[in-house]
Amino acid sequence: MPVATAVYPVSLVLQGRRCLVVGGGNIARRKAVGLIEAGASVHVVAKEVLAPMGELAGLESLEERPYRRGEVAGYRLAVAATGDPGVNRSVFEDGEAAGVWVNSADDPASCSFILPAVARQGPVSVAISTSGYSPALASWLKGHVSEHMGPELAELAEMLADTRARWQASGRSTEEVDWRRGIDWAMLDLIRSGRRAEAKERLEACLSQ
Repeated sequence: MPVATAVYPVSLVLQGRRCLVVGGGNIARRKAVGLIEAGASVHVVAKEVLAPMGELAGLESLEERPYRRGEVAGYRLAVAATGDPGVNRSVFEDGEAAGVWVNSADDPASCSFILPAVARQGPVSVAISTSGYSPALASWLKGHVSEHMGPELAELAEMLADTRARWQASGRSTEEVDWRRGIDWAMLDLIRSGRRAEAKERLEACLSQ
């Protein structure tokens, strides 16, 4: 059953926070990789651990055993990807009781949060969600968005961040600046062609108007 309510998109800061992955297969491994890349302290519990999960670097712990009811309470966030709807549901119910956010793979009804398809380029990320209706559609859209996210986009983000930091350090407010003046395809073309100094000058000129 698809999720019938609207979702509230967020970007979670998981650096150093304990996260639980229940499941030892390829789907669970993919979820664990995403959490590790976000800097989370990832702990895996699985009745059966396949080689790809067992060989995954960056895990804080891995236990080959069944999930124990209630243990999700010791974590900030959890992902259930066991392939067993009953176990996944148990993780979700325990999360609801303990106030822990839970995602159950391919089971929106047992989710308190849904994982979007994400296109990344450096610090820039674009998340695409269909609210659980069609992960395939979200993945398809991600592919199209990714085609337009070259490394110049990440460089522009860093350039904007440096400018913002300098303005703040000088005591100028950055809240009233119309940053959109310096963000357009022409700016990306300059960076793409290696004309970084010209891009910086153009950015400063746009923001000073």
